[in-house]
Amino acid sequence: MKGIRFEAERDGFYGAYFANKMEADHAFIVMLGDDVDGLLARSAVKWLHKRGYNCLAMSPAKKDYGHHNYPLERFEKAIVYLKRQGNVKIGIIGGSTTAMLALIAASYFPDITMTLAFTPSDFVMEGFYQDGKDGMKERPGDGESTVSYHGKPLTYFPFAYRHPEYWQKIMEETKGTGNMLCSVEMFEESERRHPLQEEEKIKVENIKGHVMMVGARDDTLWNAYKYVKRMDERLKTLPHECTYDALTYEYGTHFVFPQSIIKMILPVGSRFILGKLFRSAKEHPLECERTRVDIDEKVQAALRKW
Repeated sequence: MKGIRFEAERDGFYGAYFANKMEADHAFIVMLGDDVDGLLARSAVKWLHKRGYNCLAMSPAKKDYGHHNYPLERFEKAIVYLKRQGNVKIGIIGGSTTAMLALIAASYFPDITMTLAFTPSDFVMEGFYQDGKDGMKERPGDGESTVSYHGKPLTYFPFAYRHPEYWQKIMEETKGTGNMLCSVEMFEESERRHPLQEEEKIKVENIKGHVMMVGARDDTLWNAYKYVKRMDERLKTLPHECTYDALTYEYGTHFVFPQSIIKMILPVGSRFILGKLFRSAKEHPLECERTRVDIDEKVQAALRKW
């Protein structure tokens, strides 16, 4: 896909702008996958183009899914650019860790008025690297948050373990489960050791426009079901201007994307491939698919109102 490219050192953020071939004045910041040219990002851009949006795909760096002190200023600069291109409304979409980033960005910048967060946490995670140090795929940063602003790390919820025990525990939890990755127990142990503090929580009540948060009980990476429920309760008890959907499901795994996005990512054999990644998708393929279809309908209804 061709697009206008941006470099962090030169432009203030790493990303690529993909203008819609149709005339459009709404845009999405796409925070999916480890790179703006990756399969997840490209599929989301195509999906959004079909629905009439311009897209600015962003990631920390090329082929990098580590998140450590990611500067929120990058979103500020991206929003300025999108406005200069004539976009009058700006949304953001993220999944997994980038769903957390999407919620944080939307809570800081009121120009974002549509937030789609699939399997988010309700807290700012500790920063982490995926640099293969000492043979470990992932490791926590030392004193680093996932996100920073004006050079200061946001207060974060710390992981229970340090390097290399962090990845070793995740591998122990994953072994023999039939899942590509399991880290729910690592996150639960982190909350047992360090009960979640108010200053670590994402201030979803500050988000403008509409926000959609989605989680499934059978998620094996973290308890997105619980996190979405907690954000729902937070919004019920605190003043807020946004409208929102807090969607929770029994089945759907960590890939609770709209079914039409899944079909773009995996045009052939999606049930089979998802079953290889997640045991629940193998054992409950119809239930997981019904979840994705329901999400699809609700997301598209929200977009039409926007």
